[in-house]
Amino acid sequence: MSEQNYRCGFVAVVGRPNVGKSTLINSIMGSKVSIVTAKPQTTRHRILAVHTTEEVQVLFIDTPGIHRTSGKAMNRVMNRTAASALSDADLVLFIIEASRWTEEDDDVLKRIADSGIPCIALLNKVDTIHPREALFESLSAMAERHDFAEIIPVSAKKGDNLDALLEKIPELLPESPALFPEAMRTDRSREFHAAEVIREKLTLMLHQELPYGLSVQIERFAEEDERIAINAIIWVERDSQKGIVVGKGGSRLKQVGTAARVELKAQLGRSVHLELWVKVKENWADNEKDLHALGFDTPG
Repeated sequence: MSEQNYRCGFVAVVGRPNVGKSTLINSIMGSKVSIVTAKPQTTRHRILAVHTTEEVQVLFIDTPGIHRTSGKAMNRVMNRTAASALSDADLVLFIIEASRWTEEDDDVLKRIADSGIPCIALLNKVDTIHPREALFESLSAMAERHDFAEIIPVSAKKGDNLDALLEKIPELLPESPALFPEAMRTDRSREFHAAEVIREKLTLMLHQELPYGLSVQIERFAEEDERIAINAIIWVERDSQKGIVVGKGGSRLKQVGTAARVELKAQLGRSVHLELWVKVKENWADNEKDLHALGFDTPG
């Protein structure tokens, strides 16, 4: 990579919960960097995805959805994490659903406007808009809300129009040499990713039973001959939740372990031996010390 006229910068991907931020980044990267489920607030951490070409290195910052409900300490930490990412960015990608505008979208836009950082608006899920004339109405409405650097309709899930986005981003980044090695894809460790994969499978299988009251902590991640051994603790807030996660005769925990092991084996390229335990830590989601111990970003 030539450093002459090379561009590099941080791009914060922000929006309210469940609008497709992680899906967008995974589609651009061509592989899973952040876990994805249909449930809001699946992303809890700030995750860096490094997209490198011969002309530009784009440092996408995946963030938790910015939401109104302060609720427990975990919700406040996630909002602060998203706000911190916004303050560090050279460019913002503001994702909304093309067919829907909410008060939480308005809250996010106010934060962006106050930051003064250049912003590209992405109208996501355009493949669901019918008739197509409704898309023009959405584009016109967005143009009146803020002086965006660009407004681009996309489908993060299907990858529609992401090329147009990737062509526009370098124009809005500073000239700078690459900040990370060319082969690097994320700043998160294999241990972090393993915990996230386990949490994703739990979230998908538990449906509405236990959406947010659990976290996953890796106790051991070791390479042993031809396999990788992973021991993980699933933390819940109450004894009643432990029974829900374990399931009758341990059936649900076994299902979660099998699904996580299959995905981790494919991603790590090695056989995986996975052991899971479920433990209770009362009200961990409302205790910032516990959140810090469980690996949550807790910027002041």
